Amino acid sequence: MSQYKPQTIQCNGETFRIYLTDNKIEERVCELGEEIAQEYKDRHPIFIGVLNGAYIFLSDLMRYVEISCEVDFLKLSSYGDEKVSSGQVTDLKDIDANIEGRHVILVEDIVDTGLSMKYLVEKLQKKKPASIATVTLLHKTEATHHDVQLDYVGFEIPTLFVLGYGLDYAQEGRNLAQIYILDED
Repeated sequence: MSQYKPQTIQCNGETFRIYLTDNKIEERVCELGEEIAQEYKDRHPIFIGVLNGAYIFLSDLMRYVEISCEVDFLKLSSYGDEKVSSGQVTDLKDIDANIEGRHVILVEDIVDTGLSMKYLVEKLQKKKPASIATVTLLHKTEATHHDVQLDYVGFEIPTLFVLGYGLDYAQEGRNLAQIYILDED
């Protein structure tokens, strides 16, 4: 059986085409994992994934991090079923782990305006971790309006609507093995 990676995909009445192939994604995730492993060896970090979007990226990333580590998840909402952020961040699930004195690696699928990442870093800082590093698979640099530090970035992309590899459009398309963009031709 093969992974789900069509050339184009229909999602919620719109057509999307391939933007980043599964091979390109895997190569970059491997590089990020190696960088993190080098930086965090002997620190036993805890990866905190932001649900739902980052679960595939985090799962793949952790397989390339050859150090002792832990994982936890939290969940936010800032999009709902829309293609643009609502500008409001809503907590849906908090982490279970006690991160006081721990090295935290916060993992997001995408940073666009920076609102969610800024909110999360401030929220986690209140729990007194030893450090917080941020990782995102995708960064829409032109769309970022909030001051956020991103320590590890998979790909910088223009302001495009993306789908696949955990990213959704009204909860659909997360299972695509590649990243797609809206085909506006």
